[in-house]
Amino acid sequence: MGTGKPKRATVQAVIQAPVEKVWEYWTEPEHITKWNQASDDWHAPRAENDLRVGGKFVTRMEAKDGSMGFDFGGTYDVVKLHEEIAYTMGDGRKVEITFIARGNETEVVETFDAEDIHPVEYQQAGWQAILDNFKKYTETH
Repeated sequence: MGTGKPKRATVQAVIQAPVEKVWEYWTEPEHITKWNQASDDWHAPRAENDLRVGGKFVTRMEAKDGSMGFDFGGTYDVVKLHEEIAYTMGDGRKVEITFIARGNETEVVETFDAEDIHPVEYQQAGWQAILDNFKKYTETH
């Protein structure tokens, strides 16, 4: 089935906050646990983040009813303060995130390798929902 190159998907949002705040809320575990879920019936009870090239991160994502959960994690390939983060997930897929500062707003653009189990559109919708949650959390705290 695989021809080698994974399908790529992109999600983005403009956050009404300066890049310094956006970066902090994106990378600090005490914030990650507040926004990193795609829907209200999921949550992220734990997050660890060693934000440096070669550093690892993991966020525990669980259904609130306890019916399922998984660890989402990877290893950082690029960390450019207030500009870019890139990482490789445990299964080898790549993710790049850019932070584009525009005064009191910041555009966040996330591009990721889609896995080949679920339709790309489904994955993109899930990643966009998480990014939208991040936007809402960051703009209201």
